[in-house]
Amino acid sequence: MQPRHSRRRSTWNLEPVTALPAEVPITMANNFLRALVTALRAGHDDRAIDDSTARSVAFDGALDDIDVAGLAAVGRGPIGDIAVDPERDTVVVTNTGAQSLTVINPHTMGVVGSVRLAGDPFAVVVADDRAYVSVATPGHDAIVAVDTITGTVLNEYPLAFSVTALCISPDGKRVFAGRAGNERIDIAVVDTTAERVGTIDIATGAGVNLDALQIDSTGKRLYVATSDFRGSRLVVVNTETAQAQATVWIGAPIRDIAIGDGVAYVLTSDLAHRGVVHTVDLSAGTVVDAVEIGGAPTQLVLSPDTTRAYVVDYDRVIVWCTLTSEIQGSIDVHAQPAAVALPDNGTRLYIADYAGQVNVFDVAESLYSQLVSTDAVEMHQLPALAPAGV
Repeated sequence: MQPRHSRRRSTWNLEPVTALPAEVPITMANNFLRALVTALRAGHDDRAIDDSTARSVAFDGALDDIDVAGLAAVGRGPIGDIAVDPERDTVVVTNTGAQSLTVINPHTMGVVGSVRLAGDPFAVVVADDRAYVSVATPGHDAIVAVDTITGTVLNEYPLAFSVTALCISPDGKRVFAGRAGNERIDIAVVDTTAERVGTIDIATGAGVNLDALQIDSTGKRLYVATSDFRGSRLVVVNTETAQAQATVWIGAPIRDIAIGDGVAYVLTSDLAHRGVVHTVDLSAGTVVDAVEIGGAPTQLVLSPDTTRAYVVDYDRVIVWCTLTSEIQGSIDVHAQPAAVALPDNGTRLYIADYAGQVNVFDVAESLYSQLVSTDAVEMHQLPALAPAGV
């Protein structure tokens, strides 16, 4: 079947881009991309990006089910975030230094086009041919809606304070933007159908910050990572009542959250323990396991069957098994990884990097996935056995 965008007139306009240095040190601050933009602009020059920098990929460990599928050379400077449309599998990336959003064809891995944004884009989510991008400008932050088929900017929702995290409801009708500022954290809720914005208050206090945000598959629970001078917590919010339902103490700075079957995987990183994955039993509201994975990780993405997590470290992507709590291996794309994304079926892995490229991998369906997806087999009742000796 041909992609649906062939039925619509495209207005994409590929813009020339001035190259940016590929290798830039990144801090471990939650909004480290803002620091990256400043560093990039300070060292800006007019050299063209060398297309010959496409690098080989190195695997470490038992990752026989992951194969290299291709490379998308976006060529617009460091990539800040990546997302996949669950319906069409369209891939979108934010080009932080180039102030643009780029759409990639998932079948050819060719660049469809890029749209210029009025600020620095950071996080992005996508659904129903719409990308929602958090954009920072000198005056304010905003959520910008972009049509991923035509490249048209559809709407802009200006927001107070700084946007620090972003997620979208499973039906694509609500975008949740975590915000921090003036000793207060809250969540701006963008109703994409009614085109209006509401607010969920989370907390106030000195040094309070909102570090990560995730929603469950029902769209009824938000999981919010908060921190202050005492440490970090995972706050569970009911999206229907806009009220906090539970709070779980974590401690170390939270980098990301992923929601599995009745559990939350909370990624933390600090100087004392480096990278740690905490497993939270959501029914009991307590941490039941914590596994050190080392490094300085910044993102954790769970596979659709919840058996595997892909963790973005400073120089590689770690593959961690949720069933055994062990590292299965790692992937080195020979560039500093920025973010990873998966389609809903989990058969592809996209690794975006700060050199402006997206490495694509085919992922074989796991045996666990095949077992849990097998149709139930009807078992006929066995005849009763006669007593012994009869």
